[in-house]
Amino acid sequence: MASHHIERIRHETRRRSLTVETIDRLTPRMLRISFAATDLNDFVSASADDHIKLFFPSGEGTGEGERSSMRDFTPRSFDTGQGRLVIDFALHEAGPATGWAAAAKVGDALEIGGPRGSAVIPDDFDWYLLIGDETALPAIGRRVEELRPDVPVTTIVAVASLEEAQTFKTRANWTPVWCVRDGAVDDAALLRTVLEARDPPPGEGFVWIAAEAAVARALRSYILEHRQHPREWIKAAGYWARGKADAHERIED
Repeated sequence: MASHHIERIRHETRRRSLTVETIDRLTPRMLRISFAATDLNDFVSASADDHIKLFFPSGEGTGEGERSSMRDFTPRSFDTGQGRLVIDFALHEAGPATGWAAAAKVGDALEIGGPRGSAVIPDDFDWYLLIGDETALPAIGRRVEELRPDVPVTTIVAVASLEEAQTFKTRANWTPVWCVRDGAVDDAALLRTVLEARDPPPGEGFVWIAAEAAVARALRSYILEHRQHPREWIKAAGYWARGKADAHERIED
């Protein structure tokens, strides 16, 4: 009998210095940067949607007094033995993260902190449904790749164009659904329309949602109220909020 127990783990946090090793453009709006580090031997990221803090120079102050801007990012993959950490950057509206990533060169340095903790979703559900926008793709990709063989997983992702679609190597039974935005339709309406047209598979499933905060909240409400899905088997987060800088919000009752 599956327990479906979500384990919450706290980690000791400290800053680490990374050096850009390789830069690859996955899609027109997604950049993958691989970092090398000498102190990743005790780095822990136990969940696909963990977040680390990246510290970007703000250009304010000088020398040791220079201020930095912090942003949350998902560790896309990591290898503590090889001292390597991979982070995907969604290149969207202007900001310190987008500006830094777009101008990054091999050899550039960057500091990170965390993750502070992990919410480990067990791989014992009958199926998984992962919903989001471009900012959720690093976590979605990592989760799809880590799932057990043959378990059904559907991803529903809002993107600017089909050029933003990604392919993940996975042993799971993966069904990707790419929702191209229409200028007259917001992400909440677009993703809900797709959800309404699809019946959930039989059995016990886990639903994961990450997008703009208002979008994530609306989709969670729809899953709870119209699908009558158990709330303990839903995890939703606002990975960003319109009009706010460095916003990351856990969506709960």
